[in-house]
Amino acid sequence: MTEACRLSESEERRIYELHENTEDDPGYRRFLSKLADPLLKRVDGGSIGLDFGCGPGPVLAGMLVEAGMTMRLFDPFFQPDPSVLEDQYDFITCTEVVEHLHAPAEVFQTLDTLLKPGGWLGIMTCFQTDDDRFANWHYRRDPTHVVFYREQTFRVLAEQHDWHLEIPAKDVAMLRKPL
Repeated sequence: MTEACRLSESEERRIYELHENTEDDPGYRRFLSKLADPLLKRVDGGSIGLDFGCGPGPVLAGMLVEAGMTMRLFDPFFQPDPSVLEDQYDFITCTEVVEHLHAPAEVFQTLDTLLKPGGWLGIMTCFQTDDDRFANWHYRRDPTHVVFYREQTFRVLAEQHDWHLEIPAKDVAMLRKPL
């Protein structure tokens, strides 16, 4: 996408601020459990994680803290602390984030660098599955969504980074960096 077609940062942030995702919303917590549950089966208690793209209300990070994890937060709009990008993590979560990336190859390389050997990258995004319905797909119509992924996309990413890929649930990819 060319710069001229992109939303401005202020327009993009305004859209994100409309999200009403709160920790006391049981439906939202259930939605996030699609990623949290398989992740918690793969990481040890007390592991240190990064919620990359946590948004204005880092509910997933809170759920993982409740489960005994230590969490750090990064979001270019709401938690823009670059110091968290200087460490390495046992796991990284990207929930409803990767579809917003203007430079996905660069970001996936950064995420690989941030993962410790044996670490997990948990991604949740709506997988694109039906070319015939793409034009009217609700996910495509969000102006902040600029890139879309298929299961095959994650297979290619895994191959490029030498990660092990698992798809434990619909729209969830778990990628493990080799030891």
